[in-house]
Formats: sequence, C-alpha cells, structure tokens
Amino acid sequence: MGSLQKRGANSWRLTVTAGKDAKGKYIRHGKTVRCFTKKEAELELAKFQIEIEAGTYIAPEKLVFQDFVEEWHKKYALQELELKTLSIYLRIIKNRILPIIGHLRLDQIKPLHIVSLLSDLYKEGSRKDGKKGALASGSIEMVHRVLKNVFNRAVEWRVIKSSPVADVKAPRVVHKESEVYDEEEIQTLFQALENEAYHWRMMIILALTTGLRRGELVGLEWRNVNLEKGTIRVVQSITDFINGSPVIKEPKTKKSKRIISLSDAVCAELKEYYEHCNQQWDALEATRDNDHFFVFFNQYGKAFYPESPYLWFRGFLKKHKLRYIKFHDLRHTSATLLINQGVHAKIISERLGHSNITTTMNIYGHVLLRADKEAANKFDQIIPFKNRSEA
Repeated sequence: MGSLQKRGANSWRLTVTAGKDAKGKYIRHGKTVRCFTKKEAELELAKFQIEIEAGTYIAPEKLVFQDFVEEWHKKYALQELELKTLSIYLRIIKNRILPIIGHLRLDQIKPLHIVSLLSDLYKEGSRKDGKKGALASGSIEMVHRVLKNVFNRAVEWRVIKSSPVADVKAPRVVHKESEVYDEEEIQTLFQALENEAYHWRMMIILALTTGLRRGELVGLEWRNVNLEKGTIRVVQSITDFINGSPVIKEPKTKKSKRIISLSDAVCAELKEYYEHCNQQWDALEATRDNDHFFVFFNQYGKAFYPESPYLWFRGFLKKHKLRYIKFHDLRHTSATLLINQGVHAKIISERLGHSNITTTMNIYGHVLLRADKEAANKFDQIIPFKNRSEA
C-alpha cells in the first residue's frame, strides 16, 4: 500500500507500507522525489512499490557504494557495455575503487573523496604490475571515467541528488609518442619472418601496409577481400570469445567501416596466400567454422583469439632479439611510414578508420611536424634566395 504527500513546489514524499515486523509494527519505506505533476509522482510511487514488493529496494541511508555497484552491474552494465569494456570497468572497480570507497555510504561520498582517490594514483607505488613509478595518466583517466559512469546512474535513478564526480576535473592524459620501426628495422623484421608460419608473416604484412587493428585483422574474412580490385572492406572485428565462439562486432563508428586499397605487391602476396588457405581449408573440413572463412585461422579452421597475435608477436621479437614494440604499434608504424612519404593526413585518417582527421593529428602530430619541416625545406631547392646565392 502506498501514499503520496506533496512537500514543496516540485517535491513529493512517497510512502509504501510492507506488512508488519515481528513486534506487529507496520514496516514503512519512504523517499522524496522531484516531480512536476501529481501524475509523475503517482508513477514514481508505483515503481517504488514494485521495488519494495520485489525486495530490490535499498534505502539510500543504508546503501554503501559497493552495494550500489552490484545494482549498477545488473541493471545497467550487463546490458549497455561491450564485453571488453565491461571487463575493464569491473577490474578497475575491484582493484582501484572498492578498496578505497566501497564501504562508504553512497549519499555521503563527496568530491573530496574522489579527488583523494585519483591523486593517490599519481603517487609512487600505485602500480599493481610490479613496475616502478605511478600509474599512467591514461589509466587514471579511465578510473575517473568509471566513477563518472557509476555515479551518473545513481543520479539518473534518483538514489542521490548529485554526482560527487561532476565537479571533479577529468585527469589530463599525457600522450606518449608511439614506438615505431624505421625502414631499416622493418627490413630486419621481414628477414626474421621468413622462417615463421605463413599466416603470421601475412598478418604482419597487412598490419604494416593497411594499419588494420588487431581485432579487424583476426575478424577479416575472405568475402571482404577483393583480389581483383586489390581492396579490403573493413566491416567487422572480433572483440572477444564466449564459450569458444568469436564475438563478431561491427565497427563502432561509420568511419571505421572503410575500404582500404592494397599495393600491387601486397595484392600479389595475398593471392598466393589465398591459394594456400584454400588448400588448408579443404583439409580442415571436420573441424573448420563453415560459417566464416577467415583470412587468418588456427589449426582447426577457426578464428584466432584477439590476444593471439599480440602473444605471438611478443615471443617472436624476443626470439629474434628485435626491439620490442607492441603489436598495435605496427599500426602506428604504418601511419608514420606514410607520413614520411608525404601522404596527406586526410588519406591516412581514412585508411586508419579514425572518426575525424583531428584524431590523426593528435596521435601523429609530432611526426607530421617533422614531415612539414622537411616539406618546407624543399623550397630551398626551388627558390634562389639571395643569401644563399651570395654564400
């Protein structure tokens, strides 16, 4: 049984009676909501009563942050977040947030709690991987993002009136210059690749010449490769696996869906590799994934896990004593090589699938500046400047 009581201009007190306790006293639950009309208040009362009857309502004065996170997980995160994102968020909550504020009442967490939590991450020893130094600025910004997400839901669901994160400035991310290979290192890389499995060698070729992301490479199917036109259509990626099956997703943005041109030499290599794949495919009839003919598949004819290229590449570099860069840095190497060859940033942005050219400029600005200086110096070879002719 529920009742309404108007408290102010747009304030209503909701009360729901839920039986009696062991002493025979009525058990009443109440909360105040902000509504502009009585009809809105009645709707809130109906929802409140359903929560009470279902046993899912927790009074704000008893709700600690850790308990609310469970509600956030069940009622929001599982439905709205990508699997990979959810995994990252839950790891951050468990390792970085709950140990600090998990025990605090939700309505008593203030901006200063958030500021203190974030500032401690800048201190020496805040890393949990055994390495020296403070947590990277990008990781600290991610902690802020997770906190903001959770508290925004608490405000939306009217558990608290305002978010303690709202007035806390997001940490500034310091972008490090990408580790890339120069042309000489690429020559050495491909000499070492001669003795590796065909599919890994071909994957590195495509990573360097197309700038495809790791998930896009393992999710690439032959039906999206046009060997006659020499193009690759990027329409999907593999983000995760569930029960042994790949989770195939469309790109997040329109720009990520794109067509990439291949050089004549790469297309010729890919044609030979396609013949090799067909032979392998026929031999794997008993175990292969007949729904998807992936460009890169394992010994059972199925897609690689997204982590597989990274793990193989790390071991490959160590075995051949090559300078370590991340697998993702092959994408950065691809972009850097094109910049150094004078390719326009707009073309590079489209090949990489960036949402806009600003993203490209932000990531590769330092490389573009060097290329711009070299371009400017070319005028010295064209214009007969007075000072130079007198020298």
